[in-house]
Amino acid sequence: MTFVLLLTLFCLAVPVYVYVGYPTLLWLLTRGLPDITHRRGNQKPSVALVVSCYNEADVIREKLQNALELDYPQELLKIIVVSDGSDDGTDEAVKEFENERIVLIRQEGRLGKTMGINLAMEQISADITVFSDANALYASDAISKLVRNFADLDVGYAVGAALYTDGNQGASARNENLYWRYELAIKAMESRLHSVVGGDGAIYAIRTRLWEPLQQQDINDFVNPLQIIAKGYRGVFDAEARCFEETAGDFDREVARKERIVNRSIRGLMRAGQVMNPAKTGVFAFEVISHKLLRWLIPLFLLAGVAGSVILAFAGIGLFKLITAGTILILVLTLVGHLSENRNQLPTWIATPYYFVMVNGYAVRGIVKALQGRTQVTWNSARNTETRNSGVSDQ
Repeated sequence: MTFVLLLTLFCLAVPVYVYVGYPTLLWLLTRGLPDITHRRGNQKPSVALVVSCYNEADVIREKLQNALELDYPQELLKIIVVSDGSDDGTDEAVKEFENERIVLIRQEGRLGKTMGINLAMEQISADITVFSDANALYASDAISKLVRNFADLDVGYAVGAALYTDGNQGASARNENLYWRYELAIKAMESRLHSVVGGDGAIYAIRTRLWEPLQQQDINDFVNPLQIIAKGYRGVFDAEARCFEETAGDFDREVARKERIVNRSIRGLMRAGQVMNPAKTGVFAFEVISHKLLRWLIPLFLLAGVAGSVILAFAGIGLFKLITAGTILILVLTLVGHLSENRNQLPTWIATPYYFVMVNGYAVRGIVKALQGRTQVTWNSARNTETRNSGVSDQ
């Protein structure tokens, strides 16, 4: 029983550490540090803006117009659209612009976003490459804000802030917005301490010469930054480099997206496992293990912790009776949410536990599929209810 007690306490402590302890440690470790711990400059290097898409005819025109109006020297900014076999008129919409700054690269065969980016990178000679999604609209100075960070020669990648601006105020959007504000705070502290863990497919930039071709199963905005860290560079977060996009706006699509994130990312982390070696990457190893690896494994720790709590509750230990009762309450609220006809209109006291349980449940599915060697290289857009695939990146 002592072993069960210790194991249960450990398993329950891990989620608390990940969600509360890790941000608290970051705050303590960055106290006294300047807001920006790397050098910034006003240089204007050549930039290639890579926009990945599949069947994005409904948003690609607005995206390209937004890109053409960015406050960056026109002669230094090229816009490259990578179409992964689009068949809805996306390519034709791109060709309508007839602008020499816009280049369309079509990939046949639905090989996925990562392979499309590999194809595009073979043709890019710009100093800096910025990666974006078709639905991410940039603030006019977003590119300038990103590239200023490369004045520091130790910076290999820079990540901007993707902000949700849609009018959808349903329960799914509220929970995703709350979670994302929490994530942005962590990114800022990680950047001050060493490096932000991973990129953001909507807005992140790299030194083009640091690019390495990726495997088809890799999630580019996670594995690519890890490769750059392994080379000895830093990755920084710039909260003033902003883009704006909509949330998925739907619980089912959002939790399915989380499954894909975990499925692809955990495989990518194992492939770039050297970044978890403190002797190789220093404090970044602590960041990536705490922020990513342990977070993805939280569902497994919770399952073990709940099972142990039930055993200890039947043994008469009061604390675990409360934990068991709380677990039952959360599961009941989750069931109520699941049976609701309109989950996006759930009150917060039901929506939050439902969102938490479903996200972690789908994360388990992602882990299992990864262990089985099943990795999804294309997926349905979280923004579209139709059964079509998209190049939208998962963070």
